[in-house]
Amino acid sequence: MIRQEANKRGSDQIAVRVLFFGAARDAVGQNEVVVPLNGPTKASVVFEQILKTYPNLRRFGRSLLFAVNEEYAAADREVRPGDELALFPPVSGGSLRDEETVRGENEETGRWGDGETRGRDDFFELTTVPIDVGAVARRVVLPECGATVTLDGYAREWTNGRRTLHLVYEAYESMALRELQRLGREAKERFAIAHIGIVHRTGKLEIGETSVVIAVSAPHRQAAFEACEWAIRELKRTVPIWKKEVFEDGEVWVEGQGIG
Repeated sequence: MIRQEANKRGSDQIAVRVLFFGAARDAVGQNEVVVPLNGPTKASVVFEQILKTYPNLRRFGRSLLFAVNEEYAAADREVRPGDELALFPPVSGGSLRDEETVRGENEETGRWGDGETRGRDDFFELTTVPIDVGAVARRVVLPECGATVTLDGYAREWTNGRRTLHLVYEAYESMALRELQRLGREAKERFAIAHIGIVHRTGKLEIGETSVVIAVSAPHRQAAFEACEWAIRELKRTVPIWKKEVFEDGEVWVEGQGIG
């Protein structure tokens, strides 16, 4: 049986912590649970145990995604006592402290500061405060670059004929920052760019407010355009951020197409 009191940590050596996000959390009715283990097992076994305990999750069919220690996991991934698991629907790319940014970690030099993970001049951030698009763009304007392309995604008022009142973005923040870093590294491998920065908003957004900014600088503009377009597609596909649209007559979590 799955323990539902996630704050009881007495058996952490023989258990795994399972986090839920977005519509999966709503289906379960909890942010996290603790699943006891007899020893190392496969992710598929833990997944099936969760589905038996929370049958409402079966409505997602085969679309649910599984992460182990902040990495997407296949069914045969080994899960060990003490691991952190997460279960969530496909990301929609869209517990933060109010009016604060979350902390990130720089792979090369350790912790940089609130809300940031960086390469040398790259940055990847989550924030609950309004984003200054111009300020983000200026952070990648450097002497060796001849072009900067900036993408500004923002909350629109109408979706498929329904009027949106506001949006709510939720992130698996530690994994999201890691995925943004990976995205940044891959962008620099794929395209002839100098620097890339991504800032994503979480929490409640009013109509017209910026949800995400991607800024790319490069010696030549074509590479910057291509990298920016690729980055937003990849962000929406893999970065664990979810968007809830709140309408005049209801609300819905927006689910993407998964990572398959």
